[in-house]
Amino acid sequence: MQKFNRVVLKLSGEALAGEQGYGIDPSVIQSIATQVKEIIELDVEVAVVVGGGNIWRGMAGSAKGMDRATADYMGMLATVMNSLALQDSLEDIGVESRVQTSIEMRQVAEPYIRRKAIRHLEKGRVVIFAAGTGNPYFSTDTTAALRAAEIEAEVILMAKNKVDGVYSADPSVDENAVKYTSLTYMDVLKEGLAVMDSTASSLCMDNNIPLIVFSIMEEGNIKRAVLGEDIGTVVRGK
Repeated sequence: MQKFNRVVLKLSGEALAGEQGYGIDPSVIQSIATQVKEIIELDVEVAVVVGGGNIWRGMAGSAKGMDRATADYMGMLATVMNSLALQDSLEDIGVESRVQTSIEMRQVAEPYIRRKAIRHLEKGRVVIFAAGTGNPYFSTDTTAALRAAEIEAEVILMAKNKVDGVYSADPSVDENAVKYTSLTYMDVLKEGLAVMDSTASSLCMDNNIPLIVFSIMEEGNIKRAVLGEDIGTVVRGK
């Protein structure tokens, strides 16, 4: 079976909220930390990018009249809160981790430095990339694609909390929605599939970084994805 050596795990903020739909559900974040520990024990190097939608969504604030850049910066701060919570859960079960932020806040985390991040990974530490790219107008999906390219990750593992892969339509709305087992990034862009935004998809396509989309709600799925088991949807460059 295939095993990736260096991965970027992309978690949506909503995934951390669990059934409550907002904030951070301690049981969910503990489950994720445990699953990350499982792949660390396989000697896989793990970087994590966490969204902030469980606390604040920049697009939602912008839609209600807030300055877009201000709303996005607030969203970046939400990702820092989620990242610190995940770090705490990882450290609690004996997994060394570091949070690196694109916006400097040295009292709580390291600034993002590519070579330092790679060194942490080589030492078996989980690196959690927070505060997005540090720029407004870019999503955490784009952050995951950018960081994966920078640290030369072999795959992005996109863990979802409401779906178990990529569908032709929203399966919660359209009962005729079809689940895809494999796609190309060009398929995603042409058909406007809600996998990741077009900037992130283009970045992954240009750098030939595969993406595996799967459900985080089933225990052990992160390990299954790393081992190359047939779960979710695989998106490739060609």
